[in-house]
Amino acid sequence: MGGTRKRIPAEDPKTSGFSSAKAIAQLLALEETPGRFLEALLAAQCQQTHADAAAILRSGPTGRSEVLAAYPPPDNPSSLPEWIGKADKPFRKAIESGRTITVRQDAASTGDGQSQQYLMVIPIENQGGVRAAAAFRIRVKRPHELLLSHARLEATPLLFDHHELQLTANMHLESMNRLRRVLEVLDAINRPSRFLEAAMTLCNEIAAWLGCTRVSIGFLEGRCVQVRAMSHTDTFSREMQVVQAIESAMEECHDQDLEIIHPAAEPAVVASRAAARLSEQHGPSAVLSLPIRQAGDVAAVVTLERQTDQPFDRLEEIETIRLTADLCAPRLLDLHRHDRWFGARMASEARVHMGLLLGHEHTWIKLAAALIFLTGILLATLKGDYRINTTFALKAQHQQVVVAPFDTFSKSVLVEPGDRVEGGKTILGTLETAELRLKLAALKAEQLGYQKQMTASMRDRKTVDAHIAASQSEKLAAQIRMIERNVEQADLVAPINGWVISEDRKQQIGAPVEAGEIIFEIASIDSLRAELFVPETSIADVVDGQAGTMASAGHPDQKVGFVIERIHPIAEVVDHQNVFRVRARIIEQLEWMRPGMEGEARISAGKKTYLWMATHRLVNWLRMKLWI
Repeated sequence: MGGTRKRIPAEDPKTSGFSSAKAIAQLLALEETPGRFLEALLAAQCQQTHADAAAILRSGPTGRSEVLAAYPPPDNPSSLPEWIGKADKPFRKAIESGRTITVRQDAASTGDGQSQQYLMVIPIENQGGVRAAAAFRIRVKRPHELLLSHARLEATPLLFDHHELQLTANMHLESMNRLRRVLEVLDAINRPSRFLEAAMTLCNEIAAWLGCTRVSIGFLEGRCVQVRAMSHTDTFSREMQVVQAIESAMEECHDQDLEIIHPAAEPAVVASRAAARLSEQHGPSAVLSLPIRQAGDVAAVVTLERQTDQPFDRLEEIETIRLTADLCAPRLLDLHRHDRWFGARMASEARVHMGLLLGHEHTWIKLAAALIFLTGILLATLKGDYRINTTFALKAQHQQVVVAPFDTFSKSVLVEPGDRVEGGKTILGTLETAELRLKLAALKAEQLGYQKQMTASMRDRKTVDAHIAASQSEKLAAQIRMIERNVEQADLVAPINGWVISEDRKQQIGAPVEAGEIIFEIASIDSLRAELFVPETSIADVVDGQAGTMASAGHPDQKVGFVIERIHPIAEVVDHQNVFRVRARIIEQLEWMRPGMEGEARISAGKKTYLWMATHRLVNWLRMKLWI
């Protein structure tokens, strides 16, 4: 590197925690581009550790290492510091292994004694694997300083991921703000009950939102589009020149069934002469016309005008306007169709229906209606067995699970599904403890350092420092005891007598497991019961003591009887459906039955008419909706 740079001083241990938290908080608050954020990230990490230089590296398309950011920044970007060139081999090793690589370099003599120089390379991963690595040059005097620097530098990938998530969240927030404004417009036009008031509200809301000088909406009347509402204009005449120009622009949009933008950001393939005349004669202004469709056909057009220094050239803005028009279209078109005098509307509907009923046309439809009426009478008088269809799952009376006591990797699996195990004796499998043992050794070494520090402080009569070192030593002792306890729990022992019913985990040896993750399931299959999942709409017809039959998916030809014993009083969601668990006693337990088997069950709920069985769900739904 050209020039002499000032080395970053080591942080004071009494204030390092506060300064580190403050530096990280300031770093997370940055909203810079990824390149500038990487430079700030490296600077902050070097200031909080014993590193005096850092760089972000990635593998280039030619296989050579590329430098994304460096701290301190090189005076000449074309010539990188020598230490970065030495980091190429550890960088490739970190990329291949996905682990942090620490390389010890030659000792360096400083003004305050002999220090050791290390090169630490930390991989930065994403979902597709390792994408880059952060290299730090560290100078330390004591081993625990290296451990402290390593612990803090391990947060580098997390800080980079946080910045990426923050940028994504800002983009989503902007989209949510646009959607919120669209919903506000939709809410505003849903309040009026008359057509003209709703159309005027839509024009005013869009004009105020997008800073338009004029917003107009026209509806198809016969073969022409007529302006029905304009923003901030209560009355207008179709003889006005501006209204005729707007209607011409709307008909131009209607005829082409496309959005018309003037001036267009690039040479357009659609005609926009009417929009250009509107802009020239009653502007100058930027014009945007969007069709409003109903059942695939253009039923209305909305035209927006605003100053020429604010053209409609942003795709996000046009999509937002299009979404607003599509969401508001059903309400406006419905009001436009029904906002007529009550007598005229009723007379029109009555004329259509009476013509269908009494006219000489549609003979086959009328014959079909008569047959449906007779069928309805028969269904209302005849009765049949009403059965409630539901699903079920076989459950063991006694079942327990074995979970991972800590985050680690699966080391060995000693049982297979169907093996019989003895509670408290049979070892089901073991978990990897190598990482815990390494961490335990590191904690013991760190604890020994604090104990020596405490002894030295007591010898020098530094009571406060001695108490601080003693507290740190006790804290490490608690962590050591916790890790030792996890090591003791690495052998997974069967809790009860029974059979292994969980899946075969031998294919997952070496896979990561999380604390609390279920690894084995032990159950006794001597006695099974059935759990039925009855939908909420049918639970009112289910009572204790009812009988039924069920069939497993694996043995559909064998029907097994059951009797309902108990209904769970609280509903739960299963497969996106609100259901109640119903426990049933199996009358005859067959040899092939195993816990977890599923199938369909039918509960006999008495005699009901066929009409009731076909329509009771619809009737109940109408009662809920109409509150009757």
